[in-house]
Amino acid sequence: MPFTLATWNINSVRLREGLVLKLMQEEAPDVLCLQECKSPVDKIPLEGFAELGYRHIVARGQKGYNGVAILSKLPIKEVAAEDFADLGHARHIAGQLENGVTIHNFYVPAGGDKPDREVNEKFGQKLDYLTEMRDWFKGNRPEKSILVGDLNIAPRADDVWDHKKMLKVVSHTPIEVEHLAEVQQAGDWADVTRADIPEGLLYSWWSYRAKDWDAADKGRRLDHVWATGDIKNSAHSSRVLRSARGWEKPSDHAPVFASFDL
Repeated sequence: MPFTLATWNINSVRLREGLVLKLMQEEAPDVLCLQECKSPVDKIPLEGFAELGYRHIVARGQKGYNGVAILSKLPIKEVAAEDFADLGHARHIAGQLENGVTIHNFYVPAGGDKPDREVNEKFGQKLDYLTEMRDWFKGNRPEKSILVGDLNIAPRADDVWDHKKMLKVVSHTPIEVEHLAEVQQAGDWADVTRADIPEGLLYSWWSYRAKDWDAADKGRRLDHVWATGDIKNSAHSSRVLRSARGWEKPSDHAPVFASFDL
């Protein structure tokens, strides 16, 4: 069963309902994973999504913060929703398709501004969250699984606009990259995006602070698509829909796509 999947930090699903509808109409992924929905599940505007064929949802929501949802044209059932690091945040949901593929949708904490857990509680929470992700996947070894989401880490030198300048900036520090690599190793996860696009600068996030984000192009690849080793070779056609960052009143993230022949 071939299907296409997209992951997108939407930065408020209600505020940007029109952008979600635009993506569904123009790109029509079979499965759309959203992060930072900033909405209780019962307030997500599902009617318009359903009219476009997205009649299935698994989600965890919060008023004004966090929130993850998987909207699908294909039947999907919830199989997990973990509260890593006991933050009480809606940051993970997992659903299983009828072909047995499990999709994990994550919104990893951003980690604040200072990469020092002694002075910045949020950075410590981010590292703890990643550590618990690692341990969970060690204890629940995933098979036939896909992991997507805003992981809030750009691991490679070519995942940021300036590697040297970013080494002390939260999202690209060595300790964060190390923690993410441990999560990846624990679940035998393969980076689908970089398997398809192995070379060159690649971003999925551009700050709102830039007057002209496109011209400045100071981006980071914070949004990821991974697959377990048993299905990684089924993945193809990865891309970042950069143009979505330029849509009216956009999210600061662009959607990331991948297709799977399973």
